[in-house]
Amino acid sequence: MNAKFELPWTPYYSQTGETIQFAPTEEIIGYWALAATIAFTVFVYSLEGNLDARQKQAYQKTHFPKELERTVSTIDQERAIEASKKKDENKKDDKGEAEAEDDSTKPLLPQLKAKFEKSQAYGLDKINFGMISGTYDTLESVLFLLLGFLPYVWDLSVKLGQQYFQLTEADNEIMISLIFLGITTLFGTITSLPFELYSTFQIEKKHGFNKQTLGLFFSDKLKSLLLTFVIGSPFLALLLQIIKMGGQYFYIYIWAFTSVFSIFMMTIVPVFIMPLFNKYEPLQDGDLKKRIYALAAQLKYPLTKLFVMDGSKRSSHSNAFMFGFGNNKRIVLFDTLMEQVHDDEILAILGHELGHWKLGHTLTNFGVTQVYFGAAFYIFSLCYTSNELYRAFGFDDPSRPTPTIIALLLFFQTIWAPVDKILSFILTVFSRQCEFAADRFSVELKMSKKLQSGLCKIHLENLGAMCPDPWYSMYHYSHPPLVERLSAMMILDKKIN
Repeated sequence: MNAKFELPWTPYYSQTGETIQFAPTEEIIGYWALAATIAFTVFVYSLEGNLDARQKQAYQKTHFPKELERTVSTIDQERAIEASKKKDENKKDDKGEAEAEDDSTKPLLPQLKAKFEKSQAYGLDKINFGMISGTYDTLESVLFLLLGFLPYVWDLSVKLGQQYFQLTEADNEIMISLIFLGITTLFGTITSLPFELYSTFQIEKKHGFNKQTLGLFFSDKLKSLLLTFVIGSPFLALLLQIIKMGGQYFYIYIWAFTSVFSIFMMTIVPVFIMPLFNKYEPLQDGDLKKRIYALAAQLKYPLTKLFVMDGSKRSSHSNAFMFGFGNNKRIVLFDTLMEQVHDDEILAILGHELGHWKLGHTLTNFGVTQVYFGAAFYIFSLCYTSNELYRAFGFDDPSRPTPTIIALLLFFQTIWAPVDKILSFILTVFSRQCEFAADRFSVELKMSKKLQSGLCKIHLENLGAMCPDPWYSMYHYSHPPLVERLSAMMILDKKIN
């Protein structure tokens, strides 16, 4: 690259080894492509770095947030009144039962305050680590662009294919693309490994969350790599073949193919792939199981199976999720969730999750995702033959057609990248609105109080952020901050009651 940063910027490695030239007025895309891509990468890094710095300041606060204190204090007062009424209505003779009831209505505010300092420390460690890993990712991306990483690895893949498998670039592009996929996947796994190890065995362990051993960590990593090759290789091969054979309207065919593949993956992942990593056992018969099935029946949710997953095998973080199509729906509870909250709160949390289904959020998200990919593939079809774009990144040999996998990668890294950032932000905002709507659904089910206490308990057990920066949370959070959700439910409670 020119030492004076004169345009056009060109990668160090190119397929011809010659200096790439562009006419600034006639070949505008090629002239600006590399510089614009790097500029956008640095812009995003600067924007997100600024938001990280704001959140870091929030994590350095030493005083419990007043708004959260007022909100949770009100919740505690209401829970105490409700507990008192229940005690008067149904006095218990069994001392053990009474103690259990007292524990279930233990004030939440003192618990949150007791965990505030730990929550801040956990958040601070994560944001500092995120800023370091984000800096590395940005530097790696820029260096790869300037050095010509993609054309170099592609040419390496061609040489390996010729040397070991007698493959030619002209006749076996798809097979060479699979070699390319293998090299880049292994390289990415190796470069990300130190960061994953530090995050898991330093940060998560330091704050009491990590439960997995090094053996389990590397076992998971190996399984993930094998699944990537076993599932990803046929998918990629079919995708590239469809693009090559699809003609002018190939974008319609690959859109249909990826839609079907998405449904296929949503079906097999919970049933066949997730059990490779965790153990799923049916929820034991009892009051909770009966109440969950009753709630599902009330909402006409076709629940067929109810599982408990050994999430504690890896982490003490908690969660619950649903999956399945048609009349074959399933619910999974983390064993950690069942330890952290009471049955009424589990039911309220599931009421919120079922609200997403009842309100059509699941189908809406799936539909939006398919529209997103349809639009992306259509725009890609308009740029597919733009050799000018590919030349700018080192694929400048006119005797060698640009590989389809490279065309896809460069499209999503350049032209589509700004669109993707904007759409991702819009979808994040939409996701938060869906969360508020599902909370409203829980209020209408008369589960608001238990959902509020359940969210508080999950938040304190998972050391969630208690005073997030508003700009940071707006950009990053798919769920509204805790205090916003609690306040919104309390307002709805007053309106309904």
